[in-house]
Amino acid sequence: MVSWQTVQEAYTGYADYLWREITFQYDYKPLWQNYFWLLILISLFFFTWEWIRPWRKEQPKFRKDFWLDAFYMFFNFFLFTLIIFNALSSVVVDAFNSLLGVFGLSNLAAIEIGSWPVFAQLLTLFVVRDFVQWWTHRLLHKVPFLWEYHKVHHSVEQMGFAAHLRYHWMETLVYRSIEYIPLAMIGFGIDDFFFVHLFTLAVGHWNHANIKVNIGPLKYIFNNPNMHMWHHAYDIPEDRKDGINFGITLSLWDYLFGTAYIPSSGQSIKLGFPGVSKFPKTFWGQITHGFKKK
Repeated sequence: MVSWQTVQEAYTGYADYLWREITFQYDYKPLWQNYFWLLILISLFFFTWEWIRPWRKEQPKFRKDFWLDAFYMFFNFFLFTLIIFNALSSVVVDAFNSLLGVFGLSNLAAIEIGSWPVFAQLLTLFVVRDFVQWWTHRLLHKVPFLWEYHKVHHSVEQMGFAAHLRYHWMETLVYRSIEYIPLAMIGFGIDDFFFVHLFTLAVGHWNHANIKVNIGPLKYIFNNPNMHMWHHAYDIPEDRKDGINFGITLSLWDYLFGTAYIPSSGQSIKLGFPGVSKFPKTFWGQITHGFKKK
């Protein structure tokens, strides 16, 4: 049975952590592991890159809904974690561990990677997590009620790095719930997960940024702005109505499973989905979308 103290500690613990990140009040890690300010610095880097060498030069420097997406960054990465996710995840994990105890199990680890070299741990964690996220992303497009939440992300009509940060809070619950068991089975829990998350965050910013970089053969391994523009395309082939180019960080899975589709550069294609013009434009309208009857 999960106690109220567990919930309270989850809230206060994360609130204290966040405040220490913002004000640099800690002595247990180096400054370059400060997630709050690193997120801002990475965002400023891509913002500057977009200003200096934009791919779509006709697009405003402060594109449509830029400030809305900037607010999403703080909401999805910090406020939502503080308000709901951290306490909820603590409750669910405690309940799940209690269920395992009924069957005489203390954890789900099938492969203990803790003794492996750090690089091998990071690579395994990265590949397994990205593969699970790729299938989860396909699920968001395939299942009608999940697609209603995912529409928030696809309501972007002018692409820029901050579009990476616009997504419905329900997506966090879906991704983390599906990820939990596979990551637990490889002994997930290494401290260096920070680096994996930071790397995927930077690639996510790059995928959505208004920049163009030719990465050559690496395009068959890593997602990129050209490929991801087509994922957001308003018009896609009739036989691909469930979506294309689902890659999160790696494009590899799309080429392996036949969902890659890049007929042209995609520089000036229309973005969104049928009905996007009538989709909620406000933050509140978007984060409550998916719960109302049509």
